[in-house]
Order: sequence, then structure tokens, then C-alpha cells
Amino acid sequence: MAENRISFLQEVLQGLSTKRFAPLDFLGKGSLPERVLALALGEEPPPGVHGCAREWQQLAEGLRTFEVSELRVVALGGGTGLSRAVGGDSRRSEWRLNPFSGLKEIFPNLCSLVCVTDDGGSTGEMLKDFPLISLGDLRHVLLSSVRSSNLKNQYRLNDAQAADVAGMLHGIFNLRFTAPPESPDQLWKRSGAAPERLPAPLAGFLSDLMRRLFSDQRMKAALQRPQCLGNLLIAAAIYGKLPAFFRTAELIANQKRLQAATLDGIAELSLAIGAGRNAALPCTVTPAQLQVLYSSGVMVTGESKAGLAERGWPVERVSVRFAEAPVMPEEAAEQLRRADIIIFAPGSLYTSIIPILQVPGLADLIRSSKAMKLLMANIWVQQGETDATLDAPEKRFHVSDLIRAYNHNIPGGIEGLFSHVLTLDMADIPGSVLQSYAIEKKEPIYVDSEQVRSLGFELVQARIFSRELLRQENVVQHDPAALALAVRALWGLRAGGFLADPPPPTVRRRPPQPHSASISPDRLLPCIRHEEISRIISGLSCRHVSLVAEQTKDLEPAERERLAAAVSEILWRHPDIHPGHLSAVRGICLVSPARWSRSQQWDNVFSFYNPEDGCLTLREDLAEDAAKLEMPLLVAVGQSLLGNYCAEKQIEPVLFQERQVGRIYWLTVRDQHDLNGFLTIEQLDMYLQLAQMSRPDRRRRLYARTVNGEDGFLPPGLLFGLLFAWYLDNRFAPSIDHMMAMMKSGPSALVAKQAETVRRLGQLTAFFREHVFRSRIS
Repeated sequence: MAENRISFLQEVLQGLSTKRFAPLDFLGKGSLPERVLALALGEEPPPGVHGCAREWQQLAEGLRTFEVSELRVVALGGGTGLSRAVGGDSRRSEWRLNPFSGLKEIFPNLCSLVCVTDDGGSTGEMLKDFPLISLGDLRHVLLSSVRSSNLKNQYRLNDAQAADVAGMLHGIFNLRFTAPPESPDQLWKRSGAAPERLPAPLAGFLSDLMRRLFSDQRMKAALQRPQCLGNLLIAAAIYGKLPAFFRTAELIANQKRLQAATLDGIAELSLAIGAGRNAALPCTVTPAQLQVLYSSGVMVTGESKAGLAERGWPVERVSVRFAEAPVMPEEAAEQLRRADIIIFAPGSLYTSIIPILQVPGLADLIRSSKAMKLLMANIWVQQGETDATLDAPEKRFHVSDLIRAYNHNIPGGIEGLFSHVLTLDMADIPGSVLQSYAIEKKEPIYVDSEQVRSLGFELVQARIFSRELLRQENVVQHDPAALALAVRALWGLRAGGFLADPPPPTVRRRPPQPHSASISPDRLLPCIRHEEISRIISGLSCRHVSLVAEQTKDLEPAERERLAAAVSEILWRHPDIHPGHLSAVRGICLVSPARWSRSQQWDNVFSFYNPEDGCLTLREDLAEDAAKLEMPLLVAVGQSLLGNYCAEKQIEPVLFQERQVGRIYWLTVRDQHDLNGFLTIEQLDMYLQLAQMSRPDRRRRLYARTVNGEDGFLPPGLLFGLLFAWYLDNRFAPSIDHMMAMMKSGPSALVAKQAETVRRLGQLTAFFREHVFRSRIS
């Protein structure tokens, strides 16, 4: 039957391309695939082309109904973009009105390989308690993968009943709570789903998972946090495959067993909800975290931080830090080996596709495949990711920039990963809609066909956006049905010999960065890191200095608990903060504004680390608001890394003809055996010299700096704290950000001193990356 279809399409296309008036030349604009795709997606054929109406109709119908049920399709990506392509964005409330669309309905043998570096929202809450891969994107894609035919065949349902079940699964998987639920019955009730309306086997399976949340001691702590029920159900399915006596320590020690349970639990849940056993697979079963290196030299850990970043620097490269030697599931490898079509779904550039392709061996499997390989380009610029390009940070972001970023960050580059790029034709979007997005500081990723072609790829523009959303809400998003139909039509063209291979590249691509799998040096899983930080903070003394002179008292238990929770949460949000960074901290001291006596002559930072008592000292009013607390807390924690490094310090005037023309700030550093900070004596020496403290006598640990006139001066302790906060989030230290901006424009050829300053700032950033946060560029 497939051969007949191919023959039929060949005849129709051959006829349309050889007629006297070349009818395909009149079919809209663009390349042959673009013109034919427009017809398949519903665009009316041009009037007045004599004798072709029947062929137009046959071609459109042939592409829309081309037989693809036996094809094996693999789609790769993250949560929102991949789920939308697979079956619609299952987090949106309107999904339940049309749950059966997208790739899954046209390609029954569809498998999604899902990124597992998400660490934001409820997924981040899960990472506090479980030594598992990130489950949020998996949950999202699993629900989007629920198929009508599976539900009907498994549970003997009709169309309406299948749709009703999908709607109830939507309520269950997307239920979020901030207060701990009291019972499984309450979860059922709040989800809007009724067990009696579900097929008995499915209702029983989900009920067992919900009961496990309350009966399994390993899961109870997670119920006390803000959660998404779908994530918890996946975790419950995984833990159901593990012995009850396996706690976190045993699970970490038995990685192979945990990895097998992860795959078995996901497969069992996927099968039960009607998605199919291998509908969604994690790209790796090894816990992993995203690391983003900016061209400033700053490397930050965490996908959510990358998405919210306002660094103002282009991304230099992206890497993934694995907790152990990374393992790709054999099921995923087999799906890639057997694939007829491989699709890179739209989504966040640095947080969906690239992390997947950094799993060792995965990109090579795709390169060796003979499948049709498509890249679906993003529509909009992603804040913190694609809003600045490496080659020209100030210019707009184009599709060719996406491709270059892939080439730069994927092991081995982009050769053989895809041949065609499917993208939206922005000419189809009204200018008023684009203008409204611009007001919200959202810009489209611009199409540059010639640049893409010069890189060795063929760009295919099509109306693959949701016209309904555009009409109703002025929202531009990929349409699942249009995406699926476009892939089907492109496969029909390929099968008929009318999807030409792209020309060879005419420009030299930037060589890809050498990559090797990065493994966490201390193998510190997020849940262990959270446990250690919480333990340290809960053991600190918490005091208050009141209005009464010299009166210090411990905080009340409730106030202490609130402060400890706020501090722990702030530290947790910055994955680059290691428990070892708190080694010199002994307590937290809140000082009322009226009693604040620290000089603010050179700064307005109302916090510091007191080496005499080991306390992070903060002005009391800042602790009343977590948002206000974050910056001063980070500065004080940063200062604490120096510990008691300073044995003596003093400021002396510099006189000339009996007039003061400056000051000398000098300090003496303690010997190694007397230090209690995070840094070694050698690292302290390196930092102080980068902070422009000279060491006139190498035999003594005496450092000095001369300050001219009334110029301001940041002592090395405060500078360290500000640099620590800036490195974690540049918004916390605008003065440091302004200073570091000199590295953007580079040194002036007219001022030699600038070259030295730029070099020093680069070395200072590298010092914090390598010695303070211990991040290595793999």
C-alpha cells in the first residue's frame, strides 16, 4: 500500500512539474517543499492555472493522508516545546478540550526523548527530597502523549469516554498544592477527577500511587512542600519498584537498581494512562544539572537560573554536570537506531536540545541514522539564552544563530544531526501582534534563509502556528496539528524523491568546542546538598541586638524557624553554593536599624561577616522580607569564605608637604594553621593581589594599597562578598557589574592601562569560577 502511495505521489508531482506552464511555479512563494507544504496545510491553490485544479486537490489530499502508521518517529526536547509538538501543551486548561492532536495521532510509533536538567518550580522541590532525575518535563510530555486509540483499546472506551478520561488525567497530573494534603481522597477531590468515572484498572493504579505518597516514609517529606501531583505520582511509581528499606543513602549506593526502577516506574505509569510503554523516555537516568558559561567567564549552575538570567553577556557554551558516569537508557538507544524520522522539537535552545545531545553516544547514534532528520526552530527569543549572540552580542537573533549555537555546544558539532529546518513564516503574523510582543520585550527569531543554506541546511517556512490562538488571544504558538501534518507532508515529499538534500556549506562553520562528560567532583546530589545546608543552618545560633545598648538575646523559636527557612531557601536557589562555603559561619545576628553602627562611608551594604563570633550580621529590617534579604545575605556569606584571614588591618594617611594626599590601607594575613576560612593561604594570596593589594615583602604576609585623595575604596573583604553575590546573580551587585562591563568592549589601543585592567578582571572572574565555586570548563 505504501508503494502505491509513493507511486501515486510521484505521478502527480511529475505531472505538475512538467506541464507547459510549470504549474508548481504558480503555487505561492518559496522553495518547492514550502509551496507544496502550504497546499497541504490548507492554503488555496492559485486560480487560473488551466487544467490543474484536480491535481492540486489530489496532491493536497495525498500529502494529508500519506500512510505513516508504520513509521518509527523519535522526537527530542524539553517540556513545553516537545509536549506541544507531541500532543499539545498539556499544562494549559484548554488542552482537555482537545487532548488528541499532534504527532502522536499521526505517528502511532512515536517516542519522545526528554531532557532531565529541569530544576525550577515543583521539579526543584522534588530534587530536595529524592535522588532522582528531574521529573517535571517527563510529566509534561507523558500527559501530552496520551492517545485516544490506546485508551479505547486498553479500557474498551468510546471516543467521548476516552476524551473524558484524558480530561481527568489532566486534572490529576496538573494539580498543584502549597499546603500539605490530608489524604488520597482529598487529592482526588481537588483534582476534579472521580475514580468511579475512570476505568477500574486505571483508577486502582492511580489510587495505589496516591496511597503510597502517604504510607511510604521516604515520600512524606515531599508532601510538606509546594508540589505538582503528577511529579509525585511518577516518583511513587519509581519507588514502588524499590525495596521499602532503601533510603536515600542506599539508593545512591545502588545506582543501577535505582536507574532500572526509574525506567520501569515511568513505563508502567505511561502504559496505564494510555500513552504507551515507551512514549516518553528520559535521555539519561543519571541525575544531571545544566551549567552555562557566559563570555564574561562566569559559569552558573541550574536551568532555572539560566532561564531567568539577565547577564547581558552572550552564552559562550553549555555543559551538563552529571552526578555519576552518565547512562543512556538502552531503550532510548534502540529507538534511535530504528527511527525513520528524528525530530528536534522547538524549545529553549540551551535547556532542552543541547543537554540531551551531551549524553555520551546519543549524538553519534543520530548521525549514523538514515532517518529523515528535522530541526523545528523556535519562534521567540528565550530570555537569558538566545537574547545575545556570541559573534555579535548586540544584533538580532536569527535561525542561523540557533544552528551555530548547536554546532558550538554539541559534541562533534551539527554534522549529520539534521538536514532541514522547519520554521514559521513571520510574514504570516500581523504587525500589530509582533508589536504587542515587543512591548513585552519579546522578539521573534528572525528567518535568514540564505545564511542557513550557506551553513549546509535547507530552511522550510510554513504556517505551523495556531491560527485559533492568534485569532482569539493574539498569541503566536506552534500548532500541534499543523506541525504533525507538516512532518507527514515532508515525509511524503521525501518518499517521492522531491525533498532534495541541502547543498554543501559555502561558509566555514566555527569548530565545535571539545566536550567530555563532566562528572561532579564530589558527586553531591541536590537532595544531599539540601539536607546538608538545612542541617548547617538549623544548627546556627540566631541572635538579635535590640535598641537597648549591649543587649543581645536569642530569637524566639518561631522567629528563628522562619529565618532559618528563608536563609536555607535562598542558599538552595543558588546551586553553586556548596555546603563547604558555610564552614566559617557560626550564627546569624540581626541588628535593629537604630543600633547599626557599621560605617557606610563607602557602601550601602547592610550586612557583613564578623570573624570574631562567626556571625552573618544583617540589619534586622532586611530579614523581614525574603526578597530584600537575599542580596545582603549572599554578600555576608561571601565574606565568610575569607574567615578570620585578617590578623591586623589599618588605614594610615599619606602626607605631602604636611597635607594629606591619600591613604594607605594595609593588612596582615594569618598563617595557614590559624585560618578557618574556605580558601587556602595560596588562594588568599592570589585573590588579594587580584584585588590590587600589593605585597612589598614576600617574606611577610603584609599587603597594602594606596588610595589617592578622597577616592572611594572597597576593602578586600567587602569586595569579595560583592563579587560572590555578583557571580551568583549580577543584579545583586550593580557596581561590580558596571566594573566588569569593561571586559565587553575590551581595552582601548590608546590606553595601555586598560589592557591590564581587562586582564585582571578576567583573572578575578576565573578565580571565583575555579577556586571559589570550583567549576571547571570541560
